[in-house]
Amino acid sequence: MCLFSSWKDCRASASVFGMPVLEDLRYPIGHFSLPASSMAGIRVAHIRTLKLFPERLTSAVTGLNDHQLDTPYREGGWTVRQVVHHLADSHANAYIRMKLALTEDWPTIKPYDEAAWADLSDARWLPVDISLNLITALHVRWVSLLEALSDEDFRRGYVHPESGRQNLAQVLAAYDWHSRHHTAHILNLRSQMGW
Repeated sequence: MCLFSSWKDCRASASVFGMPVLEDLRYPIGHFSLPASSMAGIRVAHIRTLKLFPERLTSAVTGLNDHQLDTPYREGGWTVRQVVHHLADSHANAYIRMKLALTEDWPTIKPYDEAAWADLSDARWLPVDISLNLITALHVRWVSLLEALSDEDFRRGYVHPESGRQNLAQVLAAYDWHSRHHTAHILNLRSQMGW
């Protein structure tokens, strides 16, 4: 279902998603930068992004046919289909990593090769509805978990072998950005192609 009467309206409302008009196709909303603060009010805004994300992503791909879904969002980039499946993979990993951080003392998590996962057959050919359904269910659980966390819980975290220590407030901010970042890829492609 589309949240907008037309995709021009969708593009015009990009500010609702925190997406400026893009200059760099690879980083349409800019690079991630850690917020100066992780106060509760800021975390509430990040959680709201995750709560609204399944509906926003579904809206971004509604009406696209297979040819459109198999179009890269930029030259050398993933197809829309791969982006949607990547989001399911990435957010599932983030959810599990958060649960590890809440139940263990600064565990070291296992990274994965995002590009290799996006090149597997399930990410290349499965219908996007499969990952949209997964994302919808996952985000219900994830948001429920996040809304129940205390300030102390958000100071817990994990060790990423490549990026070092990350507390849950930082991870939450990163996935707020990640959600908007990839939705912008799709919306900007639709705008460029007149879809």
